[in-house]
Order: sequence, then C-alpha cells, then structure tokens
Amino acid sequence: MDYYVVNGGKRLNGTIRISGAKNAAVGILPAAILFSGKCYIDNLPDIEDVRRVIEIMKEMGASIEYITSNSILIDTTNVKDMDIVSPSVRKMRASYYFAGAMLGKYSHACVMLPGGCEIGERPIDQHIYGFEALGAKVKIEGNILKVEAEKLTGANIRLKCPSVGATINIMLAAVCAEGQTIIRNAAREPHVVDVANFLNAMGARVKGAGTDTIRITVPLSKHSSEKVCRYSLIPDQIEAGTFMIAAAAAGGEVIIRNIIPTHLKVIADAIMNTGAYVEFLDDGNEFFAKITASMYPASTMITTEPYPGFPTDLQQPMMAYLTLAKGKSMIIENIYENRFNHVPQLEKMGAKIKINDRIALVEGTDKLKGADLEASDLRAGAALIIAALMADGESRISNIHYIDRGYEKIDEKLRSLGADIKRVEIKD
Repeated sequence: MDYYVVNGGKRLNGTIRISGAKNAAVGILPAAILFSGKCYIDNLPDIEDVRRVIEIMKEMGASIEYITSNSILIDTTNVKDMDIVSPSVRKMRASYYFAGAMLGKYSHACVMLPGGCEIGERPIDQHIYGFEALGAKVKIEGNILKVEAEKLTGANIRLKCPSVGATINIMLAAVCAEGQTIIRNAAREPHVVDVANFLNAMGARVKGAGTDTIRITVPLSKHSSEKVCRYSLIPDQIEAGTFMIAAAAAGGEVIIRNIIPTHLKVIADAIMNTGAYVEFLDDGNEFFAKITASMYPASTMITTEPYPGFPTDLQQPMMAYLTLAKGKSMIIENIYENRFNHVPQLEKMGAKIKINDRIALVEGTDKLKGADLEASDLRAGAALIIAALMADGESRISNIHYIDRGYEKIDEKLRSLGADIKRVEIKD
C-alpha cells in the first residue's frame, strides 16, 4: 500500500486553497436522489469518500458526468429503487445517508450498515428513532438496515444528543413527509446547514438549520423536473483547521484561502492560546486566514464539543502540535471514546502523553524524532503528518488510505508550502 515519506524541520510559508467540505458532500450527494432531474454540484472535494458515494449512485442508475475534477452533473431520472448492499457501502460511515434518502423517495430502504474509521461506538439508534417518529418500521437483520413506511408523516422529534448523522438522515426523509417536521436538539455543524441549503435549492423548505431547532414545512415534489438544481459546497472546516494547526506547528507564515471565518473561530482561539497568531482577512473576493507561528508555543487546554465547540475531528491534529508546546496540555475528548488511538504512534516519536479514560495529558518535549508510523483513522493520519513535519529526521506514514478518505491532495498542498513530503506508490 502507498505511504508518505516526510522529512521534518521545514518551515511552512505560502498560500493554499481549501477544498469543499467532505462532511457536506457525503450528505448532499445521496440527497440528490430526492430530486428527479439534474443537479450541478460545484466545489466537490476530490477524495475517496466522495468517489465511493458516486460509485454507489452509479450502481443505482444515476448518470454522473464530471465537468471538472471538483464539479459534477448528476441526473437521477433513472435511479432505481434497489437495495444498497454493495461492498462500497461497508467502506464508509456516511453511506447510511442512503437510508434517509431512499426512505424519503420510495418509502422504504434496505441499506447495509456502514464501516468507516474505528474511533469508537457510533450507534444509529437516533436515526432509527427519527425514522420511526416519521411513521417507518425499522428492522436490523444481521448487518442490514431495513426501513419501510406506508407513508411518512411529519413529527416532533427530539434527539437525545445533537447527532450530525441523525439530524441529516432525518432531514432527508422528512422533506418527503406530509405535514411539518420539527427536529429539536438538532446538530448545528456547518455541514448540516449546507445539506439543508441544498434541500432548499431542490424545492424543500427547511428552516432553522444552524440552530438547535429545524423545521421542515414543504415537502419535495417527487415528479420529474426539467429544472437544473445548481449548488456549490461550503469550504471544508476541518481541512482548514488542519492546515491552520500545521502552520502553527511547523513554523513560518501561511495564508489559507476559501474559508468561512465563523466556522473557524474556536479553532483560531485554541491556536492563539498557544502563542501563534491567526488573522481573518477579506480581499473583496473571498475570506482568508493568515497564520503566524510562535517560536515557543505554549501549552493549553482543549475540550471537544458539538459545534460551535472545538471539533473532535481536530483533536488529534491539535494533540500532535501540543507535543512540542512548553508545559502540560490537557485534552478532554467528549465525543468518541476511542479517539486516542494515535497516541502510541506519537509516543514512538518521543511524545510524552498520559491517558486516563477520555482525558489526555500532554507534556511538551524538546523534540520529536522521525519514525515509521501507521495511521489508525482519517484524522489520526492528519495528526501523524503534522507530527512528522515537526520531527527531526525522516518519518514514514502507512495506511494513508485513511487520509485519502478526507483530504484532497494533502501532500501536494503541503509541498507548495515548502514541506518535504512525498507519496510513494506501491504497485500491486
């Protein structure tokens, strides 16, 4: 399998551009099934998770034409009502969005339970609760989720916790239900808002996305449309945050373009607490961030929380950065119980980290040493790249198929900033 070779110690300087949001893309693409016509989607990240969703949609009968590497034209006119049980489904967590989309479109769905990164339990009980509240009957047989309804009827749904996956999946089904649906304690993440905006672009009426109460009042038409739905995805909050942390970790000054500053405020605050400087600017065309690293980063405390709190997806990259911060940092992981899987890899490089349940204590050390490393999941892979950029000597990072799931050409973007990183391809 392919791997990265990173020679650390190079300062990062220059400008990069952030790709479209992975977590929005994997919800918006299945949502296109609900629109019987053509959808033009722009700012789509060229990543493995997107390619897998597109593969599933093609198997269903969708016609998909790439206009550029980041824009596609989808024609869902000939999408078939079929079971979603191909091997592609098991390769990614977000394949469960096909359940909500198919339930909305055809009043039933049969979807293989998904795979994805091993970062702890991520049950779908709230998805099931939402589907049942809309009038569906749900069964799980082996690893197959079966959902069926005579008709979907709007409902008042209160989630036990603000789950992104459940919020999006319930929206996908509810936009085809009769009557009003209210989702309370809804997730507020930017990609939830983006999916809601896409549904509105297709003709639904979804209000309140970005708050904890979402109202869906007008159902989508299931009739074929001659209209082309056009939509451009938001930039990726997590990719932007990853590069902000990498810039602070590796030193120098980096400009990150195609961002939404409000999505990044809590990340910027965490980075500035270490002594680095983050400035959000607007050149009249778009927003961008300028990150200036500190020569002597200081320790800090990080607590992961649902948006607008510090995102769990950036906990691992931030921990890598803090391994060289002066003093002792504390990281509290409130979202996933197994999101410290990367710690043994950082310890191989000389990091000093103690784990107690969901709390990590990171004692800053003078230097990290290059090592042979294995990514255990998507964001752990990003963390190891950041650690390798800071380390003395050469690091080899394997299992980079995880990184391919969510970062578009991360090695090319880092090289454009002066990093010494290359991808070594292993041919079968």
